[in-house]
Amino acid sequence: MIQSIIFDMDGTLFQTNKILECSLEDTFNHLRALQHWDSSTPIEKYREIMGVPLPKVWETLLPQQSKEVRELADAYFLERLIDNIKNRKGALYPHVTEVFSFLKEQNCSIYIASNGLVDYLNAIVSTYQLDQWVTETFSIEQIDSLNKSDLVGKIVEKYGITNGAVVGDRLSDFQAAKDNGLVAIGCNFDFAKEEELAKADFMMDDFLQLKGILAEL
Repeated sequence: MIQSIIFDMDGTLFQTNKILECSLEDTFNHLRALQHWDSSTPIEKYREIMGVPLPKVWETLLPQQSKEVRELADAYFLERLIDNIKNRKGALYPHVTEVFSFLKEQNCSIYIASNGLVDYLNAIVSTYQLDQWVTETFSIEQIDSLNKSDLVGKIVEKYGITNGAVVGDRLSDFQAAKDNGLVAIGCNFDFAKEEELAKADFMMDDFLQLKGILAEL
């Protein structure tokens, strides 16, 4: 069986969609109040790029705005996300804790590699007590390149992983697996795209299916 699994966070372990819209709406209301924005909240555009590092998010959503306005939006958005996490307005996907307990029983090490920021990830890990299963959580903030493959590579190097998998929902997760000689397992959840899932070695529609996939490896 696989000895180590690196999980993405948003759209894989955590149902980010439950806090996404309200946090983004709050952020653009804040920008409107400061007269930095005068149209509707670009929620659909954000869904299209969900999973990319936040600096790239604001470049896409606020292409005409200054660096200062983007940084203001970034800070406020993070604040609203964390507040909503701590108030348990989000949720883990069904069966995550059950599968994590199973993996630990099988002596499989669990890691998280996410494009989310450190404070955001810490809020989720703390609120849902994931650290009872997860060895270490890694943020894209820890990699200058903001590249998921490099982030996964850092975990592989630090922990000497030779027999492992990456579980995620976007192309960057599957590419990170391939670039580091790991198995790519796709989650067909909220933000997944069919053409990207086609790049994964395995695909699941429910977290419980991970047990069966691992049994094949």
